[in-house]
Amino acid sequence: MSTQQKLFVVVDPTAETHIALERAIIISKLHAVTPFVYVFVSVDPDAVDTRSSNDQLFRDQKWFDETIKKPLNDAGIEYLIQVSWSSEWQKSIMDSAKRIDSTVIYLPVHAKTNNRRFSFTESKWELLKGAYCPVVLIRPGAGAQRKVILAAVNFQAQRDVQRELNKKIIEQANYFAEMYGATVHVVNGYLDSMNYPDRGRLVNETGIPAERIHVRNGYTSEAVSEVAEEINADLVVMGTLGQNGMTTTRRGNTAERLIAALDTDVMVINHG
Repeated sequence: MSTQQKLFVVVDPTAETHIALERAIIISKLHAVTPFVYVFVSVDPDAVDTRSSNDQLFRDQKWFDETIKKPLNDAGIEYLIQVSWSSEWQKSIMDSAKRIDSTVIYLPVHAKTNNRRFSFTESKWELLKGAYCPVVLIRPGAGAQRKVILAAVNFQAQRDVQRELNKKIIEQANYFAEMYGATVHVVNGYLDSMNYPDRGRLVNETGIPAERIHVRNGYTSEAVSEVAEEINADLVVMGTLGQNGMTTTRRGNTAERLIAALDTDVMVINHG
């Protein structure tokens, strides 16, 4: 692909490491055309102590020069830095990403220290449910090769909005696979044997060869994490229903379990 991508990278200035920025620089080397990186520096007030006693809230020019500018300059990446002090953290990200027509949002997500599961604030879930472009949750230590992409779908879905989400997941998985020269696999979990996903339909509607279609019995989180480990997936693509998807809660139990079960980067496709 020859079109320059726009990577919207969220940086928390209070963090010790900036995994989203690091991943963006690594991934940039895989593009045929070096992407433009839009660095968005902001603090999630739901996750960070914003009192003046928190020394990590104060950053000087040296920090910006050494932490953000130098790595990008060394990599030869064109970039723009924006600092936001909005209390509406998630909305400021969505609005800024939409304004620059970003291709994807890179969001750093750190694991809990006790069980390595993700710790999500409500503002992060609101971002996933309302983003105008895919959001990639960046895991510490996750691989950055982008050679194997796993699309998690639910072809037992009955509602049109869920079927449309399946289509969107496959489209995005194929789009980024073409960009990185990666191979796409599809996984569909099921619990009820009476509601077994039709493998032939999966092949026909996804366009993915049968040998890369994985149908597994069990909860979605278990099925996807098992297949992701087996095929050494670099990126898992999943979907979530946004504000117009008739979801009863802001969080989704399936989405939360799935994200927590994975050790790799996860791309979340919002279907509003």
